[in-house]
Amino acid sequence: MTRLDRVEQTPGRLAGPPLTPRTVVIWSVLRAELERRTGAALTVLDVGGGTGGFAVPLAQAGHRVTVVDASPDALAALTRRAAEAGVAERVRAVQGDGDALAGLVEPGSADLVLCHAVLEVVDDPAAVVAALAAALRPGGAASVLVAGRAAAVLGRAMNGHLDVAAALAADPAGTAGSRDTLRRRYDADRAAALLAAAGLVVEEIHGVRVLADLLPAAVADGQPAALVELERALAARAPWRDLAAQLHLFARRP
Repeated sequence: MTRLDRVEQTPGRLAGPPLTPRTVVIWSVLRAELERRTGAALTVLDVGGGTGGFAVPLAQAGHRVTVVDASPDALAALTRRAAEAGVAERVRAVQGDGDALAGLVEPGSADLVLCHAVLEVVDDPAAVVAALAAALRPGGAASVLVAGRAAAVLGRAMNGHLDVAAALAADPAGTAGSRDTLRRRYDADRAAALLAAAGLVVEEIHGVRVLADLLPAAVADGQPAALVELERALAARAPWRDLAAQLHLFARRP
């Protein structure tokens, strides 16, 4: 297995999971932050962390992770996964949704906060981001992943749903009405402004799944390593970044 296929299996560093077009950019940013703090066991808060796709590898690298998620089934799967990985003592499951975050975590208690695919569905994203910022210690960092508006418009149009694409483009929140599964989508400026309003300093913005959702399955499955490298190469470069299915923002509390 090559370095492209998994995160390095080095003691004290992230061990797995496989790098894919959906994860390579996020893991690259997180790994850089952890390497910047080499030797430190971090306190991590993963909001909406579900079954532990990020939490368990972080715990395997020696960090303590609290996962907040509304789904009891997801948290049960997280607990089993952590036990199977031998890190049950470093993973804590807390049931609750993002809108209740301020009452679930202690202010100034986390070194790293993950909030992936949450701000699109909560009632009040500004309040959730404020709670994320409050949970961080000074110098702590936040990894925030949100749905990209431009990709949703492009995807609907390419599939022939021009009316839905038009609705997404026209709606201030980037939704297509009551039947849309998401309550809002973001462009880079809007997402960055949301984090800045909570006092966070945005250091990096990357596109996630710049091409992965646009390619035929035969191409994506036939050249996985090449696609991973192309996603990595395009992630921070305009205009490709802004067409990604998701936008990843990495920010810090001063």
